[in-house]
Amino acid sequence: MKILMVSMNSIHFQRWTEQLKDTEHEVYWFNVRDGGYSEKLSWVHQIVGWKQKFPNLKGRSFIKKYAAWLYNKLSFLIENNTAKAFEKTLLEVKPDVVHSFVLYISCSPILKVMQKYPNVKWIYSSWGSDLYYFQHKPAYLKNIKNVLPRVNYMFSDCKRDVKLAKKYGFKGELLGVFPGGGGYSISEYDKFILPVNQRKTILIKGYQGRSGRAISLLKAINDLNEKLREFPIVIFGIDKEVENFINQNHLKSKLDLKTFSKAEFLPHMEIIKLMGEALIYIGNSNSDGMPNTLLEAIIMGAFPIQSNPGGATAEIIQHNKNGLLIENCEDVESIKALITEAITNKNMVNNAFDFNQIEVKPKLNRPVITEKVISKYNTIIN
Repeated sequence: MKILMVSMNSIHFQRWTEQLKDTEHEVYWFNVRDGGYSEKLSWVHQIVGWKQKFPNLKGRSFIKKYAAWLYNKLSFLIENNTAKAFEKTLLEVKPDVVHSFVLYISCSPILKVMQKYPNVKWIYSSWGSDLYYFQHKPAYLKNIKNVLPRVNYMFSDCKRDVKLAKKYGFKGELLGVFPGGGGYSISEYDKFILPVNQRKTILIKGYQGRSGRAISLLKAINDLNEKLREFPIVIFGIDKEVENFINQNHLKSKLDLKTFSKAEFLPHMEIIKLMGEALIYIGNSNSDGMPNTLLEAIIMGAFPIQSNPGGATAEIIQHNKNGLLIENCEDVESIKALITEAITNKNMVNNAFDFNQIEVKPKLNRPVITEKVISKYNTIIN
């Protein structure tokens, strides 16, 4: 089967696509943002270099960075139309199925083309905040309602978004609920897992921005600084806003605190190693699907405390059993109570480690999920 992927480049897209390597399927990829050739997917037929009408145009990057309004106004003169470029690819490749990842990035721009060719089968993968966050934005909701009735098949990273998709017009076939990047290389990660009694670190995802709510976590640990002095705290992925909060509240003088900024781009395997050493992992956002970092923390044996937007996280965390759920990402007092519970209730943390390693982790193993994903693709051609 010929599969034409439509996506921007990302680690999750790469990991998902790698599941199809060494299968009988012929994989093409229309890089919807035209971010350049990916060596990591060298076995995939990549459609890149389509966007710029004048590839060697001087000053393009400068104008795009410092005068974005001007670049956007003139973009029709210097960039090829995404829909036209995709249609050209569609007619050349003649795929059995088109697979788009993230609605507003990879479905909306090609919708008119897919409507023009109604017999071409279309898969949509919902990730993260794709439906849950953007349903509250009128312009995006309009796109959601236009796209979903045309989609034939759907993968999702959580059951919550399946319900949302049906609410907004999806009447096709659900192919399954799987992690956004497929499964995890458990055999590769196992050597980095420490026993619970050797762990003391609290690991925090430091995202703020549009959906991250790391500052609510930092307010909580600031208030709890007396109780947390014996716990090394590591925060990764911090942006300027979070860094400013840390400095303004002198957190590094109150706590054994180490930070890694987004700009430092901590390699994925380094984050995995940190999770394998962490006693507790905390992630907090106002919107997400099934967070990949949460799943990785569970696999690596860190006790998870995670926000639960729309009930997505509750699909894998049983509150007070194998983790704790943050029901209000802005409620500092409730977050303080959850952290206090985690650092004082050793039985809960020990039992959660055993439960997650024995019951949850095997279900996230990459070979297990890959086999299921490939079988789902195979049903499309039968």
